[in-house]
Amino acid sequence: MSVSARSWAASFGALVVAVSLGGCAADTGGADGTIALLLPDAKTARYETFDRPLFEQRIAELGDYRVMYANADQDAAKQQQQAESALASGTDVLVLDPVDARAAVSLVASANAQGVPVISYDRLVAGGDLAYYVSFDNEKVGRLQAEAFVAELDARHPEGAGVLMVNGSPTDSNAALFREGARELIDASDLEVLAEYSTPDWSPDKAQEWVAGQISQYGERIAGVYAANDGTASGAVAALKAAGVERWPVITGQDAELTAIQRIVAGDQHMTVYKAIRPQAELAAEVAVALVRGESVTAPLEIDGTPATLLDPVAVTVDDIMGTVVADGFWSVEEICTPAYADACAAAGIG
Repeated sequence: MSVSARSWAASFGALVVAVSLGGCAADTGGADGTIALLLPDAKTARYETFDRPLFEQRIAELGDYRVMYANADQDAAKQQQQAESALASGTDVLVLDPVDARAAVSLVASANAQGVPVISYDRLVAGGDLAYYVSFDNEKVGRLQAEAFVAELDARHPEGAGVLMVNGSPTDSNAALFREGARELIDASDLEVLAEYSTPDWSPDKAQEWVAGQISQYGERIAGVYAANDGTASGAVAALKAAGVERWPVITGQDAELTAIQRIVAGDQHMTVYKAIRPQAELAAEVAVALVRGESVTAPLEIDGTPATLLDPVAVTVDDIMGTVVADGFWSVEEICTPAYADACAAAGIG
């Protein structure tokens, strides 16, 4: 059964995950236990800005647990070494956001061999015996992007239009889900996909280079750029500005990065997808602590036999900024409306 067939999403307040955190922690001679958090890259701003600090903060609230943190800088071999180091150092639980979802199967197997449970965080490891999976409904992310993309292009070009698709990394299991969700709507529309690209390592520079090449080939035929996240969107915007494009295309994104919100305010990017990272990071921390304590965990659904929670993403255009990222304290008006964006913020009613 596919992930989409069993997909379930909820707001944080409606989560029904049963994770027991009561009782006394085991005496491990100092800290109550050790939890390793392995994140995939620093190019995606969310990981260092939100995921890591929110995870560590929640762990600290739950007890005296040591967090071993490492960032793989989009290098699967480096992440392998980091996982081996964490296991050799005696971590009790591994929270893993894999660089390469397939290659990470060996990391899970190594952890399992040592009796260390693995929580698959944000990206699902493509196999292995996982203790838990927490992420967002990633096909819905793609559908939300495409809904906004298709609607805006239909309004601007009812006769149909040509678009580019800048997809995510080919080693990221989520990227395939984003694309699948987006193609479902794009293929059913009057849009013509002129060219499509899987961006190695989610690199904005590589996205920029590829889009620049497509501008040389298709020029003014490009009415829209489906960008799978805000980093690739930034590369697309840079390429378009460098080429001096006059008919500005519709551009999507994901992650609600601060620079993306500012691009939306300025009109350079049409939308992004906001994923409330706090509930994701906090739930992962709570499950990790429960596993350290030897407690059982359950979840609203299973994916390939793994207990899983998929949170609900939200589309954000200029009209939604105040009611989403500002209302949730994700970004403040002061952070968004710097002097360079003050006039655009005023025009958009942000303040």
